[in-house]
Amino acid sequence: MIHLVLGGARSGKSSFALGFCNERAAQQNLNKHFIATATAFDGEMESRIARHQQERGDDWQLSETPLALIERIQQAQQGDLLLVDCLTLWLNNQLYHHPEQDIEQLFKLVAECLQKTSADVVLIANEVGLGVIPMGAVSRQFVDAAGWLNQAIARVADEVTFVAAGLPMVLKSAVPVNDAGK
Repeated sequence: MIHLVLGGARSGKSSFALGFCNERAAQQNLNKHFIATATAFDGEMESRIARHQQERGDDWQLSETPLALIERIQQAQQGDLLLVDCLTLWLNNQLYHHPEQDIEQLFKLVAECLQKTSADVVLIANEVGLGVIPMGAVSRQFVDAAGWLNQAIARVADEVTFVAAGLPMVLKSAVPVNDAGK
């Protein structure tokens, strides 16, 4: 099961994904793995990371993975539940550390890796394309790449949920919707 959780900054996407994963892991007796892509580059980011650690509790195995996300997913096994927080920070890390790489090929590799894994994977990503178009070329490149990455993952995901104001909206569901009106 691949589940993409999208939303804007402070939309509630991490809280939703954490609750979803805790419930799924309890129901199916899955091993919970938190895949952290953030790096603590300043005091404010350290505070964010500490808050997320406190929110999820001690029953998660932590893997700090700012760059090697594909390799980490490939290590997962059946019975594992990976929560990737967040795909957008991972993309930022990739663009910063490897600006010369072919991002289309990278996105293809991530999608293929997700399709091959026997683990359950929940990925959190920012929907950054709903706002004003950035003025700078680097910012536009990032927004474009984030949109393309989200599309690539959404194509292979079994479920896609958009969270706004703490409210989840199902965009794609693995469970067929009952057509009660027909």
